[in-house]
Amino acid sequence: MNEPTQITSRDNPLLKRLRLLSQDSTAYRKQGQVWLEGDHLCRAMLARGQRPSTAVFTERCWSDSPHDLRDACEHRVVIPEALMAGLSGLESPAGMGFVWDLPAHPMLEPISATVVVDRLQDAGNVGSILRSAAAMGFGQVLALKGTAGLWSPKVLRAGMGAHFALRLVEGLAPDDLRALSVPMLVTSSHRGEFLHRSELPWPCAWVMGHEGQGVRPELEALASRSVRITQPGGEESLNVAAAAAICLHASAAARTLPL
Repeated sequence: MNEPTQITSRDNPLLKRLRLLSQDSTAYRKQGQVWLEGDHLCRAMLARGQRPSTAVFTERCWSDSPHDLRDACEHRVVIPEALMAGLSGLESPAGMGFVWDLPAHPMLEPISATVVVDRLQDAGNVGSILRSAAAMGFGQVLALKGTAGLWSPKVLRAGMGAHFALRLVEGLAPDDLRALSVPMLVTSSHRGEFLHRSELPWPCAWVMGHEGQGVRPELEALASRSVRITQPGGEESLNVAAAAAICLHASAAARTLPL
């Protein structure tokens, strides 16, 4: 491969674009790219057979990085540590990152095991739910309008690489979910059958609602079942990411044959 390109000016067009991608939660929609900062996210992308369009390294990291990261793509850039710090969203800036071209807008898959996120605002909750979905065998996440951007920098970091194991479709309206062919299960803190007593269908679509308002009525009307989690300790409700992990694990356990 050719030697990497050296960039020393913060006004370089590539670095301007990366600062936008790293700091603006919606810039990925206009740019069609995401900035993946750090070894873990970059390796998660490579492990799923994806390749970056550009690889960016600090001068120090370039000399220390293994060949699988250095040779991940043809366009490689080396910058001073101070310029990488200006791109970073981390307290301790990483020494490298990838620019990845987002795939064409994916279509909803009607028969896939699915998680629907309805207007979730907290990026940490959304990223955590993506991790749980990937871990429990759910292949698709559908985000309704009003949900934090699935490819925003904070959701990417919270997802810890789960994005690359999932079909992600965002900007949907409630009526778009009528295309699903699998049973839809909505969560509630105060009504419906208890999760631990339920016979859960597979595949299915779990709907996780807004942190404060819960699942909107239009989705409850589309659902085949409402489910709640027993809370003997008496708390009013669970954090939505915790509730999602419990529900998705229950589905995964129900489809697993006993040892």
